[in-house]
Amino acid sequence: MDATELPAISDTLMRIVTPDMTPKQLIKAARKEHPNASKKDIARAAFFSIIANADQDHGKAKNLQTFAIAERVDDGS
Repeated sequence: MDATELPAISDTLMRIVTPDMTPKQLIKAARKEHPNASKKDIARAAFFSIIANADQDHGKAKNLQTFAIAERVDDGS
């Protein structure tokens, strides 16, 4: 992933994430706009988004945190 893609994917995640969205749905929706992004790229962008937007939208940041941690745990097993 190009370093310039991280903020773009992050912006997409903040725009599309909803409280009832599963990780699989979030990945699928993100890949519609960023077809070359891997699950790992999307998880990194979620962490980036949490850091960049936590003080602006707590609900979305919490949803992305749940997703990012779940993906991080899945990658480790």
